[in-house]
Amino acid sequence: MIPGFSNRRRFSDLTEQEILALAISSEEDDAQIYRSYAERLRTDFPNSASVFDGMAEEEDEHRQRLIDLHVARFGKVIPLIRREHVAGFYARRPVWLTENLGLEKIRGEAAAMEHDAHDFYLRAAARTTDAATRKLLGDLAAAEARHEGQADLLEAEHLGGDARAAEDRTAHRQFVLTWVQPGLAGLMDGSVSTLAPVFAVAFATQNNHTTLLVGLAAAIGAGISMGFTEAASDDGQLSGRGSPLKRGIAAGVMTTVGGLGHALPYLIPDFWTATMLAIAVVFLELWAIVWIQNRFMQTPFLRATFQVVLGGGLVLAAGMLIGAG
Repeated sequence: MIPGFSNRRRFSDLTEQEILALAISSEEDDAQIYRSYAERLRTDFPNSASVFDGMAEEEDEHRQRLIDLHVARFGKVIPLIRREHVAGFYARRPVWLTENLGLEKIRGEAAAMEHDAHDFYLRAAARTTDAATRKLLGDLAAAEARHEGQADLLEAEHLGGDARAAEDRTAHRQFVLTWVQPGLAGLMDGSVSTLAPVFAVAFATQNNHTTLLVGLAAAIGAGISMGFTEAASDDGQLSGRGSPLKRGIAAGVMTTVGGLGHALPYLIPDFWTATMLAIAVVFLELWAIVWIQNRFMQTPFLRATFQVVLGGGLVLAAGMLIGAG
């Protein structure tokens, strides 16, 4: 036992029977994870779901082979030992934490699972001096390596031709609808709508502290408002825009960021230094919006420039004129 971790054991303390039992439970857990991935992806990414169905079947076959080996060597009663019972054994992300992962993240998780299992068994085999245990661990490593190769074959079978490209396009569209679109709307709202009040107060009072407080209030208030509005406007079921929580977070955070950008320079004591820096930040924000529109929303660059930079410049000028008057 390890001091302070009485419920965990070192891998070197496990018997060969316990190592085999640990491999059986690990294969069972991984099969369940792959099936969860398949169900998560089946509606939007059926071809990738088929890949994970096939990988789950392979894990089942490995588990059955290991069970047969255990029965032959140690009998039918398999000790209850799982990954969390062994110190240093590779961990798996809980399935409930993967529910909101995108397609590429799930593919990456699956690749890491196979790599971790294969690498662990190789390193474990290299550390043991018992010939029978070394052979057992080597066999397990070979099984994982074969499974890794089988995963590539399954992917080639189900994601060949245009299937993967089509799923990647769907994943990109989902990313844009869930994160980019509400985030862009928030950034535009936070950057543009707070310009007039912030610069009106700045030029009317020439008091940096007052301007900062107004800017903070406007940015945070607008962020909260935009976040709740976006989350409440659409549950994503019919529109396919994804989780309202994610969209609300994207809109709220980016609205706040957009408003804070030209408010924080008023932390600087000198009025004109702070104002010139705030104006520079405004134009950086506007050009960032133009880039995002062009990059993710396919808005022509000149049109985005005209709409955003010209519109933002007019709002900025209006705030300055009102404040100066």
